[in-house]
Amino acid sequence: MTKFLKKILKKLSGRLANTPYEPEPNKLNTFGQSETSKCRNRLAPYCIGYGLDLGFGGDPITSSAIRMDFPLPYTHVGDYPVQLGGQAENLYWFNDNVLDYVYSSHLLEDFQDTEKILREWLRVIKPGGKLIIFCPDEQRFRIHCKETGQPYNTAHVHEFFSLKYVITLLEKIGETKVIYQADNVDIYSWDLVCEKL
Repeated sequence: MTKFLKKILKKLSGRLANTPYEPEPNKLNTFGQSETSKCRNRLAPYCIGYGLDLGFGGDPITSSAIRMDFPLPYTHVGDYPVQLGGQAENLYWFNDNVLDYVYSSHLLEDFQDTEKILREWLRVIKPGGKLIIFCPDEQRFRIHCKETGQPYNTAHVHEFFSLKYVITLLEKIGETKVIYQADNVDIYSWDLVCEKL
């Protein structure tokens, strides 16, 4: 069997077995590094079963995740196409309590009413399912942009958006328990995994 055929079969078998998507090492990413690529090793193990990657920008957390973004995403960091074109604040395609997980990277900070968004995301997750979030700490992100000259993302709407802010809202909602959190990862970001009760 040729090396090329072995590579194709390996990719297909991984997708069929619902294993996490792993980009090939040494493969040139012409799109730039996605935020998800920074946290994939930590967070993909929680993305098991049927789940949704919100605002994936071309690079889903796993190859089997349902990929949702704007019909024409404003971020293009991979070559996977959009499967569901729409807005993350209205997951009308899904009934209550049907998904094993909802994953989102660097999206939640773009919404004015964070609690409303969290409630909508939790609505579609079944009891025992996971809410998996990777986001920037707004104050650390601003410092990083100032120090490095990286362009600031003007879509961010909360001056003090942080892990603590989101956990406080989830405690108010009362439908989850935190099973993993890391407050300072990948320069300016944080991880949060909650289980729906």
